[in-house]
Amino acid sequence: MENNIKAGLFGLAVGDALGVPVEFESRTYLKENPVSDMFGFGTHHQPEGTWSDDSSLAFCLAESLCSGFDLNDIAKNFVRWYSADLWTPHGEVFDIGIATRSAILNIAKGHQPDLCGGFEEKDNGNGSLMRILPLVFYLQKEKDIEIIYQKVKQVSSITHAHFRSVFSCFIYVVYCLEILKGKEKFEVYREMQRILLKFLEDKKYNEFEIQLFDRILKNDISTYPEINIHSSGYVLDSLQASFWCFLNFETYEETVLKAVNLGEDTDTTGAIAGGLAGIYYGIENIPKKWIEKLVKSNEIKDLAERLEENLNKNI
Repeated sequence: MENNIKAGLFGLAVGDALGVPVEFESRTYLKENPVSDMFGFGTHHQPEGTWSDDSSLAFCLAESLCSGFDLNDIAKNFVRWYSADLWTPHGEVFDIGIATRSAILNIAKGHQPDLCGGFEEKDNGNGSLMRILPLVFYLQKEKDIEIIYQKVKQVSSITHAHFRSVFSCFIYVVYCLEILKGKEKFEVYREMQRILLKFLEDKKYNEFEIQLFDRILKNDISTYPEINIHSSGYVLDSLQASFWCFLNFETYEETVLKAVNLGEDTDTTGAIAGGLAGIYYGIENIPKKWIEKLVKSNEIKDLAERLEENLNKNI
């Protein structure tokens, strides 16, 4: 499990750090000036190897899971990050989504964690999807799909409680859990579709909401032309773009560079696709030079080792 956790956390953070300097740049601009390596400054004027709130909040979740599953503790860690003393790359928060900030302020007021996130349609940014990956490792031995869904729902809802955000996280987590079984990625994709469609059979979810996922659940997202793959901060765009990059490219490096070069929400698409590619291709296939350039690389390695140790204790 340890190498999977390292591959996941580093895969996510490297993809994030590659995207930070060009966040909000258009796809047209990046076609002419593609990102091909890690570099610094740019959009947020941060040094090379700096990751954003995507990795910070994923690390906060991983940190909490080192002590078991406690929703209040996860939420408290998010507040600690916002006050800049937990898992910030340089001791300050330089990037935060509107919905996430609003939820963290609700947590700080003492509200129940899974009631802090936005429940409205407009509250479907990618802020819970970008940080959900560590939950995969906690759920790796869980056989009951209903329990998996409920845990994902709780963790997403701390900042994003609308069904669309929750279900996007659920699809991603189930896909990652199947990747960890060691199968080929398209076989994994088909298995994820089978599991999810079976899960939906006896549910009474809003039909309009379910149909929004047809591209991923009923079709093959990898076959869509690039022009139909969007890379904004909307959760469905992020989910589709990350799957599309992962399925269409054959190495970790190609996957994350494509994700970043799609433009717009570059750090988050890079992080979400990077998490998939990291656990699929393994830590040894993430370029060493990028791992070494990451801010707090040793601390990330230590976090992965602590999470692995604590999860093994509870098996």
